[in-house]
Amino acid sequence: MKVESLNLVNFRNYENLNIEFDNFLNIFYGKNGSGKTNLIEAIYLLSLTKSFRISNDKTLIRKGNIKAKVRGEIRNKGYLTSYCVSISNDGKTVEIDDQKKDKISDYVSQINVILFNPVDTRLIDEAPEKRRKLLNIEISQLYKEYLVVLANYQRILKQRNFYLRSMYVNGNNDTSYLDIVTKKLVEYGLLIANYRAKFIADINKYISDIYQSIFKSGELKVKYVSSYKNKTESMLLKSYQKNYLKEMEIGKTLLGIHHDDMEFILDNNNLKEWGSEGQRKNAIIAFKLAELNVIYELKKYYPILILDDLFSELDKEKITNILKMLNAEVQTFITTTEVDKVDRKVLKKAKIFKVQDGMIEEDLHE
Repeated sequence: MKVESLNLVNFRNYENLNIEFDNFLNIFYGKNGSGKTNLIEAIYLLSLTKSFRISNDKTLIRKGNIKAKVRGEIRNKGYLTSYCVSISNDGKTVEIDDQKKDKISDYVSQINVILFNPVDTRLIDEAPEKRRKLLNIEISQLYKEYLVVLANYQRILKQRNFYLRSMYVNGNNDTSYLDIVTKKLVEYGLLIANYRAKFIADINKYISDIYQSIFKSGELKVKYVSSYKNKTESMLLKSYQKNYLKEMEIGKTLLGIHHDDMEFILDNNNLKEWGSEGQRKNAIIAFKLAELNVIYELKKYYPILILDDLFSELDKEKITNILKMLNAEVQTFITTTEVDKVDRKVLKKAKIFKVQDGMIEEDLHE
């Protein structure tokens, strides 16, 4: 999968940009604030219809304008397809080959992107909800039905919590309706847990070898932590029923995939508790790179890889190790403030762009 070209209209600090990319390696360099990350943010938006930096879409619109548009030409398995995401004060629309899609779920999973940026290095230290968000984003790229099941689970969870509070307030001890809602929650939850367990099992096929290839030591694996793990529907229903009174008192569902987590285990040590800052950062990088193989295994093509400001996180040797292990079929986008930090052998293989104040020009970099 390759991004052949990109057109930005009133997106961030770009008024109207048309750019064509190399099929393998593209490097963007410039000062902080020049627009490097805005460019890769546009590629990410084109894939997942949302930014990895902010939650308010309207802030993506260039100041003084009422609409932003990101359009990309994507080649995959010999076919060229046009994708477009438009953002305005009225909301967001998505198109494939100029045909509007009414549901975001019909658009997401068409373009696969793996992103690493400096914020990700703190993921192991963050609250579990951050790691669940990562799981949801990555799995939704693999299986478009995952988003639908997740939305259904969240809807039922909201209904169940509301009903628990109303039972407590009204002194209602009849659990007939609560049983029905709980059963539906468990059905959706088991589907989601199965997706997550499979995804993590697939990651574990590759992550340790990748970690060792780049960092030259350590056996890394990811552990799925869930109250649904290895449980049947009947076992889960009994667990919920034991908690009914406590749940009514606090008005909240105590069990479920909305409490799931991931643990990163290096040489049998939980990195959140025992790992150094460098080990935790390296584990996330290996996780992201393992996803390349997971997507290829399922879809028979490699996703687009985005490495945002990687040179601020790793030394030149480790970055060279990463680039050496990338399959030539992986189109990669790298941002950096100092292009001279990039190995010369790598530069010769890359298309290099200088970014300055919302303007981009190709740099032959002799």
